[in-house]
Amino acid sequence: MNGLELSRSYYNECGKPMLEREFADLLPYLAVGFVGSGSEHFGFDDEISRDHDIEPGFCIFLPGEDVVDRRRAFQLERAYAKLPKEFAGVKRLMLSPVGGSRNGVIRTADFYSAAVGSPDGNLSQQAWLHIPDYALAEAVNGEVFFDAYGEFSAIRRTLMHMPEDIRLKRLAGHLLVMAQAGQYNFVRCLKHGEPEAAQLACGEFVQAAMKTVFLLRGRYMPFYKWSFRALRQLERTVEFADKLSGLLFGDNRDDAIATKKYDTIEGIASEIIADLQDKDLTKAICGDLEKHAYSVNDKIADSTLRNMHILAAI
Repeated sequence: MNGLELSRSYYNECGKPMLEREFADLLPYLAVGFVGSGSEHFGFDDEISRDHDIEPGFCIFLPGEDVVDRRRAFQLERAYAKLPKEFAGVKRLMLSPVGGSRNGVIRTADFYSAAVGSPDGNLSQQAWLHIPDYALAEAVNGEVFFDAYGEFSAIRRTLMHMPEDIRLKRLAGHLLVMAQAGQYNFVRCLKHGEPEAAQLACGEFVQAAMKTVFLLRGRYMPFYKWSFRALRQLERTVEFADKLSGLLFGDNRDDAIATKKYDTIEGIASEIIADLQDKDLTKAICGDLEKHAYSVNDKIADSTLRNMHILAAI
């Protein structure tokens, strides 16, 4: 049983009865779910993950104090604290006075302010330009078990997909990095006799390629340590992920390995270009990712955003 399954079961067997018994008057104003930072909210946790932050628990999201006042919020906190200290063989965390739990009673506005810097999910263009993908992923992951009031889920839907112009700006930037790091600098570093720099170029290419694929699929890439796992869960990306993985290994001082890596880079570039063309995101007709990057940038409707530096959103 992973963290999400544990949370759902704990809510259904312990939390839901408590809320229905003691807070029936508040149920129309509550949301309950398991969302936020940590591998457990993505379903990526395993036995190793259980050395920290894993517990039976869930979040009770509250609207503002004008709807649920402090007194009732405190009563909810007390009731949540009294729920069983162990469930399905997993113990709840012993919290310090300064907190640290990812579960419990929290105002919806506080959750989204911490996650994306906005209490209601309304982000300015500048905010959208600079907020990390992993932060957006953590704001919309996991599962909402119950939301009668609808506020939490409405904000979640707002954040689920970034504005199209922002997506195009980010996409253009990552395509340019792929071109510079992979198609250009990898070989130049090798010619300069700098295999270490060539490997750094591979790393830049891989990171940009992964972010490109997530953007093309309309998804947010999570924190780097879960990025390959998340990539492999996207539709038809396992083989693509394996190709990217191969670029991260092998001695660049071996000519055969270096040649294979460059061929892989060009093959990945071709796959990305084909996807861009299928989605009508580029008018360029060539194998140079840089030209496709600028073509994608040209599709941005907002002239101010379009005329910003092509790397402004990465």
